[in-house]
Amino acid sequence: MIPSENIIDLTATLTKGQRGVDYEPAKQLEKNGWNARTLHLYSHAGTHMDAQKHFGAGDETIDTLPLQRCMGPAHVVDLREQVAPGSLITVEHLGSLADVFEANESLLLLTGWSQHADNDEIFRLGLPRISEDLAQWCVDQQVKVLGVEPPSVADVAKLEEVTRIHEILLQGKVTIVEGLCNLEQLPAKVYFAAFPLKIHEGDGAPARAVAWPL
Repeated sequence: MIPSENIIDLTATLTKGQRGVDYEPAKQLEKNGWNARTLHLYSHAGTHMDAQKHFGAGDETIDTLPLQRCMGPAHVVDLREQVAPGSLITVEHLGSLADVFEANESLLLLTGWSQHADNDEIFRLGLPRISEDLAQWCVDQQVKVLGVEPPSVADVAKLEEVTRIHEILLQGKVTIVEGLCNLEQLPAKVYFAAFPLKIHEGDGAPARAVAWPL
């Protein structure tokens, strides 16, 4: 049984005007009898999930990603006092967790970066990012989901880096969830779930992410 009163929403609200989000009225209550919008969404807008197709790391698309790889027990790692803007997050930053982590658990990395979500320039540039050794560790340890606050696990201004990190993780079937928020509200161990829009042959999709204490 899920303790409904303890569910924490980790999803950023999609708002018109933010990068990759736009919409206009399709129907109006006064005129048509109901309200409806036509949405225009970048597939990696807001809180979102990546598929292997995103970087050509395999044949999986977002609609074929098994739901079992989108949920499960997760460790929340507080890096706010350890990781500076623009720096690499390494295996050493996991501390003792690296020694006790069990296969098929997930990692949620709390960096405080979601506080910059309203400033697109800061949010996308200078973000704390995943090092190659941590990406490979996630694959070797069979991390189910790697969740981060920044809009990417790697520097979007460096194509070689962003490609390499995504390839390592996605080829290793580590589910990537980016753009999380409210991680500071979580205890150290939670049950995490994030489900993407089921877009045919999608390279990624906005997702609703939640967690609750174990």
